[in-house]
Amino acid sequence: MFFQYLEINKKYFSNCEVIIMNDYPGEDITKPIQKIYSNAIVINNKKNLGFAGNVNQGVIKASRDFVFLMNSDVVLKDDTFLTALKYFKDDNDLFAVGFSQIEQDGKIVGANRAYFQNGLINHSSLPSNQVTHNQLTINFWAEGGSSLFNKKLFIHIGMLDELFNPFYWEDIDLSYRAWRAGYKIMYDPKIQVEHHHESTIGKYFDKSKILRTAFRNQLIFHWKNLTDKDLILKHLFNIPKFIFVPGFFDALLKLPNILQERKKTVKLFIKSDRDILNLFIN
Repeated sequence: MFFQYLEINKKYFSNCEVIIMNDYPGEDITKPIQKIYSNAIVINNKKNLGFAGNVNQGVIKASRDFVFLMNSDVVLKDDTFLTALKYFKDDNDLFAVGFSQIEQDGKIVGANRAYFQNGLINHSSLPSNQVTHNQLTINFWAEGGSSLFNKKLFIHIGMLDELFNPFYWEDIDLSYRAWRAGYKIMYDPKIQVEHHHESTIGKYFDKSKILRTAFRNQLIFHWKNLTDKDLILKHLFNIPKFIFVPGFFDALLKLPNILQERKKTVKLFIKSDRDILNLFIN
């Protein structure tokens, strides 16, 4: 299906640098890709890098100032994603712009909020009454499969953290670090793409492994980023409950690496956890 989507999308790539990252070692897709789109730069990884590592290599390879991260199962409706470039030119503190994603069931996603509950920062879709359909809206996180990023800031923030490999929470972590470093993330409802979920993760991992990895990574996110004392205390108060959730001990084993990353991460923070969470209070 990927090649079919590339065939559809290529007509919107005029004046764009297209880099296709192949994270399946042993499968060289250069020839079939270039038969469809000869200008594409194809990078075949020699080993599996996971979502974070794969994306980071593509961003580093890019020669342009702004990078549109697009999953292989995203279908463009037009080239309106290019209009988001003006937002970055008007605002040097803009880190990323997320787009409106139309799911196969017709549901629209892409506008996200954050809230603190039961000792954890959680996320969900922004309520529809908080999304102005013709204007930019603040966005908790820019989804790694359909958003436009400022490359310089992406690298400055530290890129996607490979602690989260193989999947989940890496783009939330990146976005949170950007917010706390004083940058902004927005959502443009006027730019729409279709997201034809291929459930790639579900093909290679069973449901229990997916849930375990998701909770492990949610804990990694907190242990790496949380700095407000009251929120830390609330998180610690809930630790006894977390122990019984699959993934807790997986995260605990990574604690030395998490604390090492935390030392580098918090140096960039100029805003508190509460500063960011308060942006999404009704």
